[in-house]
Amino acid sequence: MVHRDNNAERDAVSQRANASAGFPGSYRPEDVCFLLKPIAIDDTPVAEKERLIQAGLRHYSEMLSLESLPSADYLEVFHQAFAMTRDRMARGVLDLAAMIAAEHANEITLVSLARAGTPVGVLLKHTLAEVFARPARHYSISIIRDRGIDQRALRFILEDCQRDPAGIVFVDGWTGKGVIARELKHALADFKTRWGLTLDSRLHALTDLAGVGVAPSDEDYLIPSSIMGATMSGLVSRSILNHQIGPDDFHGCVYYAHFEPQDLSRWFVDALRETIRAQLDAGYQPATQPVDPTAARERSTRMLADIRARFGITNANFIKPGIGEATRVLLRRVPERLILRDPDLPEVAHLIQLATEKQVPGEVDPNSPYQAIALIKGLSDA
Repeated sequence: MVHRDNNAERDAVSQRANASAGFPGSYRPEDVCFLLKPIAIDDTPVAEKERLIQAGLRHYSEMLSLESLPSADYLEVFHQAFAMTRDRMARGVLDLAAMIAAEHANEITLVSLARAGTPVGVLLKHTLAEVFARPARHYSISIIRDRGIDQRALRFILEDCQRDPAGIVFVDGWTGKGVIARELKHALADFKTRWGLTLDSRLHALTDLAGVGVAPSDEDYLIPSSIMGATMSGLVSRSILNHQIGPDDFHGCVYYAHFEPQDLSRWFVDALRETIRAQLDAGYQPATQPVDPTAARERSTRMLADIRARFGITNANFIKPGIGEATRVLLRRVPERLILRDPDLPEVAHLIQLATEKQVPGEVDPNSPYQAIALIKGLSDA
């Protein structure tokens, strides 16, 4: 389905949102506060965006390819995937909440990284309160590769909202190569230098493929929220940092108001909360110890070396390991190839659907350490 580019509608949303204090997107106000500035932005077609990025003419955060709603076939595949994997995600949320509760005896402030971290942050907020009797606040802020974290948003949390720095917990959905986790460490070191505040730079995620954070798993499994876009993330786009963002502004975003009739954000949270309760009723005991990251780090390093050698890739940013990262490539970038470990695995059916819709070549590698790896097409091949 073709997206509807309605500037008047998006301008109205921008005017309604209080950009100085955040907004909840399409979530319930108590679920999350997006510290983002809703803006209107022209659509940059995916191929043109890729050309500008790879030519070094624009940074990816300056542009946005406006989203379209998922096709009926893709939506059917998503619901099948959700039915298969909701129990595993529920256990992951319970485990991660237990770890956070064990780490923090006092105030907890969840700071999810928009937007993949946002649904996980919402679920953690509910789980901490409902299962562990640990009420928490939840903010979702921007972090951008090579540009750092939104320091204005962090200062808002710490100064305007008077949240305890010791209780800040950074949350994402998963890690791929660990780029964002490393960006977070660098950004918080800079934040300490500029503002004199030390924050825990560990990234908490449901699964940590790169061995760079705190997670209950290092396996490449399907996290249902990872395979959808705005309609699973409060109708908010990925974050934007361009000339429209002033020094006192939060990083920007687009709010897709015209997707409201098809929004699944609240439905997804409610469905997972039911599944979490069912897991507890069935006797599940949340784990409080994260997985040892050593094996995942070694696996990630070997994979990158192997893929670069096999395909002659000089830019590691063109390699996107894991189901979640591969999905992002097929939705938002120009894919060169999709590598699957087992194409008959139901958890990769959505990737096959996307690859079919976009005519992306695929291959099978039964020895791959991940269920899926996507390669971005180089500029010389585009």
